[in-house]
Amino acid sequence: MLDEVFYWIFNMSITASISGVLIMLLRLIKKIPRRITVFLWIIPFLRMTFPFGLNSRYSLMSLLSKITTKTVVVYEPSEDIAFSMTNSVMAADTYFPITYKSNVLENIFSVAAIIWIIVLLAIILMLVVTYFSTIHEFRDLEHLRDNIYLSDKIVSPAVYGIIRPKIILPANYNGRDIELIVLHEKTHIRSLDNLWRIVALLIASIHWFNPLSWLFLKSFFSDLELSCDERVLAKIGADRAKDYASCLLECKQGTTVFTSAFGGAKIRTRIENILSFKKMTWLSLIVLVVLISATFYVLLTNAK
Repeated sequence: MLDEVFYWIFNMSITASISGVLIMLLRLIKKIPRRITVFLWIIPFLRMTFPFGLNSRYSLMSLLSKITTKTVVVYEPSEDIAFSMTNSVMAADTYFPITYKSNVLENIFSVAAIIWIIVLLAIILMLVVTYFSTIHEFRDLEHLRDNIYLSDKIVSPAVYGIIRPKIILPANYNGRDIELIVLHEKTHIRSLDNLWRIVALLIASIHWFNPLSWLFLKSFFSDLELSCDERVLAKIGADRAKDYASCLLECKQGTTVFTSAFGGAKIRTRIENILSFKKMTWLSLIVLVVLISATFYVLLTNAK
């Protein structure tokens, strides 16, 4: 049973890698705002999570199916609609349950599945220990106002928690102008960015054997910060971009996988993105919505 789970996880990882690489290429188009591209990361993460997809002749998988992949139909309510799983490994003759093409392949997947689950459990245990260790470190916070606290154990402002998130600032920020910093962190809170960070981290952990999953996770975290910057600038106006950039330069970098930090991501990249910020016109918004919709359809559907 475990080897069958890993077999499909492995297939899902291959499909997710293909879609993720294409998202990485789309990120190179600088005219696409990060608050738009951040949503595109839903595609590879969904590919890593759900094995099923709707069939379409316009899917990217339709092109690849002529070379390497095979579509395994699991439910077909009509001739025009079918749900399937993409089989890129093609190491089995039959499915549900899986019958491997040889005993060697069966042994390989059986051993690989045991290694996969052991490492996955170890990663989850490490994350749990890290999370509770972080909570333990902040027992003696100094309350500033509202949900804003001061601590001498951090070097960069950040949001901690999901249900009752706290904005924690370095202790030496007491008395400083923190308007833009707090606005940035509150934008993270409204967008539930800490929740999406943990979800993405757990998904990447399931696919720990795929180095691209960690690359996608790092890029997603970076886009969360860049997207947050753009949403802040959309609220305060592009004329305050230099003030916001100056505020960012004064902050030291320092964050963890569980927090959304004001000093997160590469400072140089964020400064360049801030100073080049422009509000979207209705025309550009419509074009981007069409582009995103087409990308979702092409990359989330399976071969027909």
